Amino acid sequence: MKWTDTRDVAIALLEAHPDVDPQYVRFTDLHRWVCELPGFSDDPQKSSEKILEAIQMTWIDEAE
Repeated sequence: MKWTDTRDVAIALLEAHPDVDPQYVRFTDLHRWVCELPGFSDDPQKSSEKILEAIQMTWIDEAE
């Protein structure tokens, strides 16, 4: 997975952190959790606030 695989990353986060409300996740934690996902192979430095926000919004949608 890469930073641009927003839906795949969001689904993986939902599975890895089922008890977390994604609405309240700090971007620092979100960044770390994405980098720790099995199958994530992108450069940690290539993320941005815009990418993290897109992942968070998709995670919120998937959690509903």
